[in-house]
Formats: sequence, C-alpha cells, structure tokens
Amino acid sequence: MASTDQSLLDLTDKDTREKLSFWDRRTDAMAPLTDKQMDAVLEIRAAAETLSVPSELPIEDLCSLSSRSLHAPFLATVPASTEDVLLKGFQMLEMGNERIETAQQFFAWFANLQANMDQDESSKYRQTRDDLNCYQEQCDAILKDVSTALEHLDSLQKQYLFVSNKTGTLHEACEQLLKEQSELVDLAESIQQKLSYFNELENINTKLNSPTLSVNSEGFIPMLSKLDDCIEYVSSHPNFKDYPVYLAKFKQCLSKAMHFMKIHIVNTMQHLTSQLTKRDPMGLTNADNAFTLYYVKYRAAAPKVRSLIEQIEQRAEKVSEYHQLLDDIHQCYLDQRELLLSPSITSTITDLTNQNSKDHCALVRSGCAFMVHVCQDEHQLYNEFFSKPTPKLDELLEKLCLSLYDVLRPLIIHIVHLETLSELCGILKNEMLEDHVHNNASQLGAFDTVVKQMLEDVQERLVYRTHIYIQTDITGYNPAPGDLAYPEKLEMMERIAQSLKEEQMKQMSQESMFSDVQLEDPDGRRNSNAGNVEASRLQTSISPADLHGMWYPTVRRTLVCLSKLYRCIDRAVFQGLSQEALSACIQSLLKASDIILKNKTQIDGQLFLIKHLLIVREQIAPFHTDFSIKEISLDLKKTRDAAFKILNPKAVPKFFRLNSHNAILEFLLEGTPEIKEHYIDSKKDVDRHLKFSCEQFIQQQTQIFVGNLEEFLTKVAALKTMAIQGGPTYSLSQQPWAQPVKINDIVTTTYRVMKSKLPSTLQSMSLYLANRDTEFILFKPVRNNIQQVFQRLHASLQEEYGGEDLQIIACPSMEQINLLLSVNK
Repeated sequence: MASTDQSLLDLTDKDTREKLSFWDRRTDAMAPLTDKQMDAVLEIRAAAETLSVPSELPIEDLCSLSSRSLHAPFLATVPASTEDVLLKGFQMLEMGNERIETAQQFFAWFANLQANMDQDESSKYRQTRDDLNCYQEQCDAILKDVSTALEHLDSLQKQYLFVSNKTGTLHEACEQLLKEQSELVDLAESIQQKLSYFNELENINTKLNSPTLSVNSEGFIPMLSKLDDCIEYVSSHPNFKDYPVYLAKFKQCLSKAMHFMKIHIVNTMQHLTSQLTKRDPMGLTNADNAFTLYYVKYRAAAPKVRSLIEQIEQRAEKVSEYHQLLDDIHQCYLDQRELLLSPSITSTITDLTNQNSKDHCALVRSGCAFMVHVCQDEHQLYNEFFSKPTPKLDELLEKLCLSLYDVLRPLIIHIVHLETLSELCGILKNEMLEDHVHNNASQLGAFDTVVKQMLEDVQERLVYRTHIYIQTDITGYNPAPGDLAYPEKLEMMERIAQSLKEEQMKQMSQESMFSDVQLEDPDGRRNSNAGNVEASRLQTSISPADLHGMWYPTVRRTLVCLSKLYRCIDRAVFQGLSQEALSACIQSLLKASDIILKNKTQIDGQLFLIKHLLIVREQIAPFHTDFSIKEISLDLKKTRDAAFKILNPKAVPKFFRLNSHNAILEFLLEGTPEIKEHYIDSKKDVDRHLKFSCEQFIQQQTQIFVGNLEEFLTKVAALKTMAIQGGPTYSLSQQPWAQPVKINDIVTTTYRVMKSKLPSTLQSMSLYLANRDTEFILFKPVRNNIQQVFQRLHASLQEEYGGEDLQIIACPSMEQINLLLSVNK
C-alpha cells in the first residue's frame, strides 16, 4: 500500500514537473515571463549560488568545498568533533536509532528521504490546490443555487407579466366604460342644453302675449337677452331639424318685442312734443322760455327710455333688426326735435334780423352765437337719450343752421363796403371757427360746415368788391386839385407843426417857471422835466409827411385794402389781388407825378413819386407773403412763321413728298405754339420804379448843378479823342469856347446856381422825405457827381492852362466846393 502511494506520488510529481516545464518553454509558453520577471529570477539564481553550507553537512564533506565557498561565519560554527556533527545531522534527518548497513538500505533510506523532501517542498502547493478545489466545489454549488434562483425568478416574472397584462386589460376596459359613461352624460347634458333654447320659445311667446306685459318691467330686458341668445344659437346651427320653423318663430317674437319698444319710445317722444306744442302752438311767443321748456321737458323724460335705448344700442352692431330699430328711433327723435326747434329758430333769426337790420356784423355775430348754443344744447340733450353718436344729428343741425345761412346770404351778397366784408371775415374766421369750433369740434361739426360755406361767400364777395374797388378807386381815380397841391400841402402842414411846437415850447417854459416856485422834491422836478422833454421829442419827431392823411389817396386806399385782405382770404388769392392793387397804385402814382411835374416843378414830381414809393415799400414789408404771380401765355410766333412758310408758292411741290421734307409735316412739327410762364412780382416792380425814380432824380439834379461844366468837359474829351486818333494837334486855350473868360463865365454861373438852388433842393428833400438818413442816401450820389465834375475840371485846367489863365478862370477849389456842399448838407 505504501509502495502504491509512493508510485502514485512519483507519477504526480512527474506530471507536475512536466506541466511546470510547459510554463517557461521557449515556444508556446503557457506562462511566459516578462523581462522584469526574468530579471527577478536571475537575481534569485545569483543569490542562490552563494548560499552558505548547511550546518547539518558532515565535516568530511567540507573538504570537497573550495575555500572560496567557506565563509568565516560557518567556520566559526563547526563543532569540535566529526562524530558530534554526524550525530546531529542524522538526528535532523530523523533516522533515530536506525542504522544503514547495506546499500539497499541506503538507497531505500535515500529514496524515502528524497520523497519526504519532495513532499515537504510541494506540500504547500498541494494545500493550495486542495483549497482551490474546495473553493471550486463551493463556487459550483453557489452557481447551481444561483441558476436555480434565476429559474425561479424567470418563472415569477412570467407569472407577473401574465397578471399585469390581465390587470391592464381590466383597467382599460374600466376606463373605456367610464369614458363611455361620461360621453353619454355629456351627450345628455348637451341635448338638454340644446333643447333648452327651443323650450324657451313657449315661455317667450307666453310673456309677449301676456296682456300685462310692459317694456319697463324688470323681466322684459332679461327676456330680451334670452331671445337674442336663442336666435343666435338657432342661426348658428342650420343643420338642426326644423331649423327654419324655429328661426322664423324666434324672429317673429323678436319683431313683436322690438315693436313694443318702438311704440313705447315713439309714443313717449310724440307725447312730449304734443305737450310742448299745446303750451306754445306757434312757437313764437317768449322764445327764451320756450327753448328752456323744450330742453327741460325732454331731459326729464330721458331716464324713462334711456335703459331701453341702451339695450338697443348694445345689440345694434350685431343684429341688423336692432340697427334698423335704432335708426327709426333716431329719426323719430330728430323729427320731433325739428318739429319743435324749426319755428322757434326761424322766429329768433327773424327777430335778430329786425333788431340788427343796419348792422350786418352784429347780426352775423349774434346769429352765429345763437346757433352755437343751439348745437351745443342739442348735442347735450342727445347724449341724455343716446350713448352712441349718429350722423343724422349733424344733418339736422346743419339743416337748422342753413336757416341762418339762408337769411344772411342775401344780405352778404349786397354788401359793398370792404370794411364790413373784412370784419365779417374776421368774425367768421377768428371768433367762430378758431374760438368756438376749434375748442368744441365734436359738437359744432354742422355749424363748422355752414360757417365755412358762409365764409367762402363772404370771401368771394370781398374779392369781387376788391376788384371793383381797385378799378374804380385806384385805377380809375381822378385826383382833385387838393390831392396834387404839392408842395403847398406839405408846407402848410409844416407851418402847422411849427406853430404847435412853438405853443408847446411856451407851455413847457410856463410849466417850468411854475415848477420853480413850488417847493417840491428836486428829483421829482427833474423827472417831470425829463418826461416833458421826452414827450415833446416824440411829438416833434412825427413829421407831417409821415401822417396817413398826407399820403396820396390811392396809396392810402391800396395799403388799407391790403391790410384788410391779408388775414381774410387765402394766400394765393391775396397774392393775385395784392399784385393787381400795387400795379394800379404804381400807375396812379406815375400819373400823379406827371401832373405835378407839369403843374409845378420837376423836382416836386420826382420827390412826390419817390416819397410815396418809399411809403409803399415800407408798408408792404410786414406782409409775410410773396407778391409775385405766375401768368401763362401762348406764344404763336412759331405757328405764324410756319403758316407763312406753308403758304409760300414755292412750298406747293412739298405737299406731295413722302419724306421728312413734306410741307404739312413740317408745319405740324415747326408750327407748334409754345406755352410761356411769366412771373410778375409787384414788390420788385415797386423797387424797380423806386430805383428808376431815384436815378432820374440824381441825374437831373446833377444836370441842374453842373450841367454846363459837364458839357464843357465833354467837348474837351472829344477834342482829346480826335487828337489821339490822328487828328490835328490842338491848343485848348485857342478854342473860342475855351477862352479863360468863357470858362470863367461857366464856372461862375455854375457856382452861383449851386449856391442859390442847393438850399432849396435840400429843403424840398427834407419837406418830402422827412428823414435825414433817406435824404443823405439820396443826395450822396449828387454830391459825389458834383465833386467828380470839379475834380475833372481842375485836372483839365491844370493840364491845359497856365497860371495867368487860371487866375482869369478863377475856378473854386475843391475845399470851397466841399465846404459849400457840407454847409448845405
């Protein structure tokens, strides 16, 4: 048995060694080692080579060891006798008292020893293998248990799914049943709700046919709302059975209800009107009390029908029948108001016309103010009955306002005075439209329409009368002798102003003497004196030439006309009229200037024209408008030339040409008339005439003062020109007209004329222009011309004459001329 175990053990060790040899074979190693692991094995092997000799080794064997392998520690532990060493060694080998006498015993002992050693060496591996086998068995048992548990779980899951499916199916079936139940309940409720609208028909019919029904009862308006709901519902479901029958019945009920409301509201308004007309059947006596009564009665009755009208207004936008009912109520209300107001308004306008028959402005103002109150009161009364506006109210008010327009229009078209027409424009435009209508446009819409129509009539009449006024009073004006009494009028006014100034100075001196003897505050006296002096300066600064009464009548009329038209008519119309008026005014001034020039002196005519043109230019400056108009004319010059060309006998052969040189084609292309636009600017026309008049005045005055010298210098210049152009040489002193004595006569005469006429010229300029700056500007070119003529004369005399001749000529020096001009400036 022991040998069998031994042989099995050997086989097992051999198999183990063979299996272990497979681990690290060079090819197909079962457990190949990494480089790091190989390095560790080599290190272990190197360490194993230097192991110390076991202490159990017999001493005899020590001789076979090299001295290299013996280390000092081992030698130190070697026992003293070899027998002791062997004894200890065999004791360690567990031989006990057994002795080895034969080789067979030794080999048996050695095999046994080797087997024990092998068994000792592999015992831990066997133990590990046994443990692993035990673990494997346990794991197999666990896996088997787990497999059994999984099988049970799979069975449970299948059972759960089966139960869950059955439960879900049952739940779905329950839900379906509940859903069907809800649908049936909803269907029943829906049918009941739909039937409720049809069931209301009998109730509504019963109420409408009740003899005790009143539109003012509490249940009428809810019944009306229910009826509207039923009609709306039935109308929105035309697919219902008996839809036309029920809709017609509901419509019939609605018509009956609206008829009750209409009868009630109309009867209420007609009853009010009948009561008021019975009290005042003609509507003429005591108009103020009648108007008050008309509004008070209607306001008192408004709450009785207000609630019904509000219900109708709320439904009018959705239901056409209510809209028609509301229109009928509006028409009834407005008819009743017209029946009441028309006689009273006509009577009041007639009374105003009789009271202001001679004052058109007062009539228009009072009539318009009356209609403003009527329109405002009617709107307020309408709002007492209705909450939504209607255009029919403005139509009624416009009709009532037209009664005023019909009375005023015949009066307007017979007004001839521009002042009255312009004042009427101001009343209608400023007081009525801008003040009343602009601040209350919602209530005065109808009044606004009539006033604008009336304003257009007034403006049209004003424009027409202005055209006539321009033709008769400006263009066709025939001046009276007093209108052309220049400069006598200015001189008379100058004397009157001087006398007034002298009287004022005397009065001031008397007051100053009286104030000297009074014991007053010196500061107060100083202030009083300063005030008096300032007042005198203000009074004396107003020249007689600047007074409106001293203006030429056409100038005054033109400016007054423009000032009245400026704010009364449109800008475009004003531009045309202003251009016409200014053109007529300029022509009248030119005509008057020519008459004054013939009757008086030339300077009077020129200064008269300059003075009034300056006035016109100054007075039209504040008008912020363009005084230019565009005129369109047709120029037939090309048509005339083309007609002459086609009528030429030489053009007859061209009639039959079939190219671009055909005579008829050329006539059509070349004979087209041209439309030309011309801009006429009356303001520039005034400036142009003013410039021309000033230049003419400057030229004439220069001619009066130094005309002889200019003639002499012209001859001298002509003589020099002839000599320069190759003519005979000349000596100015040898010419008969250029003798020193002749020149002396010319110079003396010129200086005498300047000395005698210059003061009168400046006096006339001061009398006409009455403005130092204007006088200086106008006279400055004359003074410059005189100075230039004398400078040229001095240059010519110095060039052509000697000292003795210059003494004979005795020409004044430039200092003398400048002194003469400056003294009289």
